[in-house]
Amino acid sequence: MSPLRAALRGLKSKAKRFAKAREGVAAVEFALVMPLMLTLYLGSTELTQLINVDERITNIAGTVGDLVARSDGQVTASDLTDYFQAAQAIIAPFSGTSLKQVVSLVYVNSSGVTTVKWSQAYNGGTARTVGQPYPSSPGIATSMIAISKSNYVIVSEASYSYQPLLGLFFRSPFTLYHQNYYLPRYPGIICYNTSTCS
Repeated sequence: MSPLRAALRGLKSKAKRFAKAREGVAAVEFALVMPLMLTLYLGSTELTQLINVDERITNIAGTVGDLVARSDGQVTASDLTDYFQAAQAIIAPFSGTSLKQVVSLVYVNSSGVTTVKWSQAYNGGTARTVGQPYPSSPGIATSMIAISKSNYVIVSEASYSYQPLLGLFFRSPFTLYHQNYYLPRYPGIICYNTSTCS
């Protein structure tokens, strides 16, 4: 048998063995599937973290508004600071440095026109302008205005600059914002440090 024919026969038998070999299939499949699985895993981790922070911001806005709504006639500056600080603890274990809070008392007249009676901010939040209509963006929900004509509404806002956990899917920080409304539990105005009622 010629050396060339022997080499071809050897090559042919190796090709048959290679075609029948199954030992490396799992490794090849794993190498193909792993990037997709890793992307899904890290993406779900990032999304879960974002949803967790967003729910905490909703709770913070709700907590401060509810506490102010329970005040009977007056809320003091120290009370309001305590409310803000207590609500800020809700964000833990995430950093509270970028959490901003604002609470405002808004009067709604019989025609549905709003006027800010007082507004207080915490940790860099922007208070609403006293004596002016409550801004239309973000405005008070139409349904809330409808049920609170000739009455007061407490508007509680919380915003947070969310820093992505890994930076693989969400590359830059973005702001989470929530606003809640409450009617006072007691009739009449809730004064802030009595000066707003004088």
